[in-house]
Amino acid sequence: MYSIIFVILAGIMALYASTRATHLLKPMQAKTGGRLQKLWQDFHIGVSEKKYLRAEKALLTILRADQRNAMAYSRLGILYAKQKAYADAIECFEIAQSIEPMASSLHNLGLIYYETEQHQNAAHAFERALEMEDDLAARHIAYAKVQEKLGNQKRVVESLERAVHLEPNPQTFALLIDAYERIGENEKAKTLKEKIEKLKASAPTTQRVQQPRRVVM
Repeated sequence: MYSIIFVILAGIMALYASTRATHLLKPMQAKTGGRLQKLWQDFHIGVSEKKYLRAEKALLTILRADQRNAMAYSRLGILYAKQKAYADAIECFEIAQSIEPMASSLHNLGLIYYETEQHQNAAHAFERALEMEDDLAARHIAYAKVQEKLGNQKRVVESLERAVHLEPNPQTFALLIDAYERIGENEKAKTLKEKIEKLKASAPTTQRVQQPRRVVM
């Protein structure tokens, strides 16, 4: 009898302790969330005003509170890339994708590798990004550019053909025409030139494709 009462009382006390702990945690969580929100605001203000030290400080403070914040590492990588601190940018993107693999982080990592002429590493990063998200023409164009540096003309053409399929506009066609002409596929180049003329006639204000030259913010 006493043992049963003891178990019931213990259960009630545990429930009370748990409820009280949860009640006490709510203000702490709200306070922490508000502080992190303020730090993110500081980061965006720092970037918009080109006060990169302020932006960097905000991100580093976020990471001290949350060491596995992939978004903060990714934004820190972008920040370092803007300042051409490429080694630091690569490290941040590597950490970001190891915590939470995202196509955007891998793509940005590939762009930095490309910028620093580490073409094999760039190709590997772009391939991993494409495995996760292959429906953006810009990703295929970036991969084509690095394959051109590596001398893989077949992959260049395949990637640009995919880009044209995704965004059939004069800009993507022009890139593919150039690739065809480099490998002697003149008939294919001629056919595409005719398509470009038709596109220009039907849609003279066609929007330009976003070129993969800058790190995505």
